[in-house]
This record gives sequence, C-alpha cells and structure tokens, in this order.
Amino acid sequence: MKCPKCKSIDLHPTKMEQGLSGMGCNECKGVFVSLLYYRDWAERFLSTVPESEEAEEINSEKVENTHSAMSCPKCSRIMTKYRVSSEHDNRLDLCANCDEAWLDKGEWSLLKSLKLGSQMPLVFTEQWQKQLRNQVTENARRQRFVDMLGEDTITEADKVRQWIAKEPKRAQILQYLSYE
Repeated sequence: MKCPKCKSIDLHPTKMEQGLSGMGCNECKGVFVSLLYYRDWAERFLSTVPESEEAEEINSEKVENTHSAMSCPKCSRIMTKYRVSSEHDNRLDLCANCDEAWLDKGEWSLLKSLKLGSQMPLVFTEQWQKQLRNQVTENARRQRFVDMLGEDTITEADKVRQWIAKEPKRAQILQYLSYE
C-alpha cells in the first residue's frame, strides 16, 4: 500500500500505542489505522485506563493537516474529512468503504490531548460534526461582537446571559431590559 499523502512511499507496520498498530509512512509520518483494530484495542486496553490518565500535552512536534482530498490506499476511493474540534482545523480522513482512517503527523497526539484517544470513532459521527459546526458558528458570532464592543463588555454580557438563562421569568426580564 502506498501513502495517501506522499503517493509514492510504501506504508509499513507502525505501533501507535501498546497493542495498537497501523500502517505508517516514513516520509510524512502519517498513519493509516483500521477502525476495527482500533475498537478492539480500545476495548482491551482502555477499559483499565482512566480517561484523565489518557490525556497528554501535545508534544513539540508540529501537528500537520492535509487539506486536499486523499484516496484510500486500499480501495482508491476518496476519503471523507471529519473535523476533530472547533478549536483546531485538523481533519481526520475516513474511508467509509474500508472503515480505515488516515491520521496526519501529530494528529494522534492531538486526539489524546483532547481526550479523544479512547473515542476516535465519535469524530466520524454526524452528531459530533453538527456539534462542531454549531460551536464554530457560535465562536464566530461571539468574535464579531468582541470586535464591535470589546472583550471586557462581552465578558460582562456573557455573565448576564448566563444569569438570565437560569431565571424562570427570563422573558419578562428581557422585556424589562429592552424597554426604553
């Protein structure tokens, strides 16, 4: 199998974690991992590791992200990109036909730092992707108001919003606040 990113480099067996192997590229340091093997590893090895111990800092290596579409090294179909988090632009590539994922250099460390190492298949769900789209939209909306009004004003407004959200008569409070 050839690397889907480098195209000409052969993939070779690579150990991602104790008990979890994939097919890695010596050139770009990406890894192709079977979700079947991943799920087996997660069941066997992570059932005894608490989530807090799984998380780690992203090490100093640069986390890379392939922006162009890639073909699956097994079946040659185009893999689908799935965003990892609203704070990071990284996207994991999934071949739905083969149930295998491509992780660029450093993305496995990124997943673990986000406490997703034990839950990687969640990233590939519509529910996860919808939640991320909503977070990205909300972050952009908030940033527009920060740009207009300043961070201090928006921080205070956020406190008021949180307080109003807890109040049973929030509609009346909002009506009162909007009265001039």
